[in-house]
Amino acid sequence: MRPLASRISQLNGEGALAVFSRAKELEKQGRSIIHLELGEPDFHPAAPIVDAVRAAVAQGRDRYVSPGGIPALREAVAAYLKRTRRLDVSAQDVLIAPGCKMALALAMMALIEPGDEVLYPDPSFPIYPSFTRGLGATAVPFFLREQNQFQPDIAEIAAKITPRSKVLIFNSPNNPTGTVFSEETLAQIAALAVKHDLWVMADEIYARILFTGEYQSIYSLPGMAERTIIIDGFSKTFAMTGWRLGYAVAPKELIDAMDLLVLNTFTCTAEFTQVAAIEALQDSANAVDAMVAEYRKRRDLFVTELNKIPGFRCQIPDGAFYAWVNIEDTGLPAEEVARLLLEEAGVAGIAGAAFGPAGKNYLRFSLVSARNLLEEALERIERVSTRWRAAVSR
Repeated sequence: MRPLASRISQLNGEGALAVFSRAKELEKQGRSIIHLELGEPDFHPAAPIVDAVRAAVAQGRDRYVSPGGIPALREAVAAYLKRTRRLDVSAQDVLIAPGCKMALALAMMALIEPGDEVLYPDPSFPIYPSFTRGLGATAVPFFLREQNQFQPDIAEIAAKITPRSKVLIFNSPNNPTGTVFSEETLAQIAALAVKHDLWVMADEIYARILFTGEYQSIYSLPGMAERTIIIDGFSKTFAMTGWRLGYAVAPKELIDAMDLLVLNTFTCTAEFTQVAAIEALQDSANAVDAMVAEYRKRRDLFVTELNKIPGFRCQIPDGAFYAWVNIEDTGLPAEEVARLLLEEAGVAGIAGAAFGPAGKNYLRFSLVSARNLLEEALERIERVSTRWRAAVSR
């Protein structure tokens, strides 16, 4: 048979799914596993959202619709961003997609040519460099280091910009570190983007899961509305992971290009889920605030106790729902620590290299289990830590 397209060899998977697969195997063997590997909330959509999707299906809202999304949802997204992020966005600058990954992929396909360079943070969501390579471009990392509180080094970014640089991608709050980029950092990134005529893809999927302060989008800074693509969706904020709903906000010329790509791929996003998404954005049950308050309690519990375990060190995340844990003092590779925790303690986490080479001495835990399960996970980790305590110097 003739070979597959070479671009497939440039793609990589997600480490979380491999860990999840092994964890499920252990469960089938009768083992008790606490799942802290996937970034999937243990919450479910609020009742008004479920009621809305039922009503939409009953009303026959299951037909083909506009490729860019139904007008009512595009308008609702614009109003939502005005209310929650103080952004002035037009409905024509919004495109609805079946998930944030698809919104991200459409934007990248519309912008990136073979030979371009794309700057992205390391550690970060592994799909950024993967899809960049799949499009024939070069993924250029800039590093988020613990000694800098996982804020990017602007001088490093500036030094890596070349005439071939076209796009800079980042997400704040960051997956996996939980870092929220500072206002100074955003202003410096914006200045570089304007100076070098870069597009900026701001992945804001965790923007509402913020534990301190008010979220600032780089889109709002001078000169950035015409060069920024916001990627966001409903999976994390509204606990609608399996609904596959995301959106992009970008200049109309780019939205039009993405709309054409939709026509050539999946035609449109399911209408009944879009109708329910309008209800989600209204958040009449105040479910988002309640969920974020619970995540804050989980963060405070888990990170505080985790830092008491020999060999573990974790900075307090300002957003998202992850604990990014330095395990260098254990004297063991992160992959071995992750294996011990899963196989011997029944706690599933991810070795940090899954998020880029800068994560080699880290583990990521998702705070997506109830507090009683987090407490149990901490007890199990504490017991297994005897395997490396002798190597830890305090």
